[in-house]
Amino acid sequence: MSKADNRADWPVWEQRMHEIVFEADTPKGKLFDIVLLIAIMLSICAVMAETVPELNERYHWQLVALEWSFTVIFTIEYILRIVIVRKPWGYIRSFYGIIDLLSILPTYLAFFLVGAQTLMVLRILRLFRIFRLFKLGRYVSGGMQIAKALKSSREKIVVFIFVILIIASITGTLMYLIEGPSHGFDSIPRGIYWAIVTMTTLGYGDITPGTTMGQLFTVILVLVGYGIIAVPTGIVAGEYTNVKKTRLNTQSCPSCSKEGHEEGAVYCFRCGSELD
Repeated sequence: MSKADNRADWPVWEQRMHEIVFEADTPKGKLFDIVLLIAIMLSICAVMAETVPELNERYHWQLVALEWSFTVIFTIEYILRIVIVRKPWGYIRSFYGIIDLLSILPTYLAFFLVGAQTLMVLRILRLFRIFRLFKLGRYVSGGMQIAKALKSSREKIVVFIFVILIIASITGTLMYLIEGPSHGFDSIPRGIYWAIVTMTTLGYGDITPGTTMGQLFTVILVLVGYGIIAVPTGIVAGEYTNVKKTRLNTQSCPSCSKEGHEEGAVYCFRCGSELD
């Protein structure tokens, strides 16, 4: 561990700012997070209000001013986080770092793409910080265990999806030959679309078979679909039972801002820096 990784060697102002901006254990840090969450919710309400014709017509410029005010605040906050964290790239590439960046980009993209400002609704993802603010660590731990289970089962899920696409391609082609354009199956891709919708039991009803053979084939495919739906659930459930149940806290690493360390951890599992 380098000297730079020891928080005792940081400037006092940097330590204090890090405690306020990244930690929720102190009164100032908790107040900062509460104000931030309120600002996020207000900015989301402003974006939604702008899409209501009556409100936009009456308060258009006020809503625009609000959007820019919140964007400037969040931009300053984002830059501040980069400045006070010891390893900026660690924060920038982290989950919260990416979300923080996505929350301010739409307003600036609106200069080049019409309507891009509506993507500011992505700011709602920043409300995930409420788990850290109110010490809901057990939910964070559960979420991380589910994420690990999904990651462990990704190869099986990819194979499963590949098999589904093969089945859909075969059945879609057969329905194209059986039904034909007269019943809406005017192309093989259209037939594949119908097969996927049918297997997943969505049943939009925009394409329906009209022949006896086609209807019988549909019944078989629906029954097969019920069995197929249970497969990914079983895969993830099986991997979840293999995931080590560890208790995690919501402490943020002072160097790279990584969260989700085990209770009692002394060093960050990502960068090795000393934790508080």
